Amino acid sequence: MSSTPSEHDHEHGADPVTDHVHENSWSANLEGPEHADDRDLLVRQAIEAVEHTAAGNHVNLVTHGDHGHPGEYLVDALEAELGGDVDWEYVEQCGCGGHVVRVHA
Repeated sequence: MSSTPSEHDHEHGADPVTDHVHENSWSANLEGPEHADDRDLLVRQAIEAVEHTAAGNHVNLVTHGDHGHPGEYLVDALEAELGGDVDWEYVEQCGCGGHVVRVHA
């Protein structure tokens, strides 16, 4: 039996990236040390962030730089989990080395 993303995250001591549906555009911080250590956690929480964004809004996924460009790992995971019709755009690389991907709900 598989666990839900929030159960799995709790098992590893990571706080959920959000606990409610955002009725506006927002940013999800996926740059913590726990994200640097665990790409799967970063991907799960990115999917969770998109799922917690109300239609007509977007979420900026701010990913940890240790994993490289999110186009190499995150976009395919989002499309596989949320359907091939994910509307996303690469925004920029942050000065700290992380990356910003905007996903429209």
